[in-house]
Amino acid sequence: MHLFEYAVLRIVPRVEREEFLNVGVIVYCASQGFLECRYCVPEARLRAFTHCELDVDDLTERLRSFERICQGRRHGGPIGQLPVASRFRWLTATRSTLVQTSPVHPGLCEDPAATLARLYAQLVE
Repeated sequence: MHLFEYAVLRIVPRVEREEFLNVGVIVYCASQGFLECRYCVPEARLRAFTHCELDVDDLTERLRSFERICQGRRHGGPIGQLPVASRFRWLTATRSTLVQTSPVHPGLCEDPAATLARLYAQLVE
């Protein structure tokens, strides 16, 4: 079994209302060098939830940046070039923007990729 940590990606259209919609999950497993996220942009649900105009293209690009940082390398920008643990900590840092993460939660798993799929199904779909 491997120790892993995860956080839920949330869309917070109006920070002052503290309402959010889960749209993804980030999983980090240090012993496996694993850092991945999975997300979706459920346009119909977002429009119903927000009751306001939402720039879906901008939102999608913000979520893609999480994915690029998880993947690392140059296309992840300066943050994507940090060590895996630092990238996870940066991605899950508290922020007051449209895309936020939940608090970080730990667990044990055999396969971090399967755990990501399970958490995504449970917390997002």
